[in-house]
Amino acid sequence: MTRVTSFAHPLMLGFDHFEQMLQQLAKSGGDGYPPYNIEQTGANALRITLAVAGFVEDDLQIVLEQNQLIIHGKQKEETDRVFLHHGIAARQFQRKFMLAEGIEVTGAEMDNGLLHIDLLLPVPKSDRKQIEIMRKSRKKEMKTVDPAEVIE
Repeated sequence: MTRVTSFAHPLMLGFDHFEQMLQQLAKSGGDGYPPYNIEQTGANALRITLAVAGFVEDDLQIVLEQNQLIIHGKQKEETDRVFLHHGIAARQFQRKFMLAEGIEVTGAEMDNGLLHIDLLLPVPKSDRKQIEIMRKSRKKEMKTVDPAEVIE
């Protein structure tokens, strides 16, 4: 049985990778921990902020892999502490963000239990190219040039 996808339309050429990204997003789950914000900090700049209270820099790992920004957190266990009540979550987490082509991660910093990750968006190009339509008779008149003969 052939599976029909959103990007299988004959006019949607070269968009196969979008389907793969949507499948990855669906698999990432809807866990709300840790909570996060995404804000626009400039014309071409974004900032992702995760609330990671209780974590230190050494407990966190940020990886960029195939346009996925993956933040993983795991606190080291302290065996010398005795809790009378343990209500603060110390669980590990993994949060994934799919990034568009060309987005750069410019840095990350911790500030008062918040992890800030700065992103730079690519400046969109306004390339436009006029394609000349040739007549068959004119195409026959054109001389074929050997690439070895072309002088730069």
